[in-house]
Amino acid sequence: MPISPIRMTQLQKLEIMEQMEIEAERKELEERLKKEELVVTFIKVNGDERVMHCTLQENVIPKPEKKEPLSQKKIRKINPEVLSVWDTKAKGWRGFRIDSIKNVTTPDTQKE
Repeated sequence: MPISPIRMTQLQKLEIMEQMEIEAERKELEERLKKEELVVTFIKVNGDERVMHCTLQENVIPKPEKKEPLSQKKIRKINPEVLSVWDTKAKGWRGFRIDSIKNVTTPDTQKE
């Protein structure tokens, strides 16, 4: 008996395309953060807007310690919709949802 092709609804196709977009945006942002500090403006889960100076530069983030689990390279399954970064102002690990980003700039273009 032949296997029938999987039929996807238009909504399923859009969801897959949206997920691919989020993953591509995450990868691009992650690569930039490994090279430089960025200023990311995003909407927090509670609806507040947040402006965060952050990076993933090896020479800026703290060395991994057992007491600081987020600084470990392998800690748990990565949620592709959330990016964990080092907040250079708060000096701690923070995260934000990729789909909540409003703006990304460099510190020298940021108006204080």
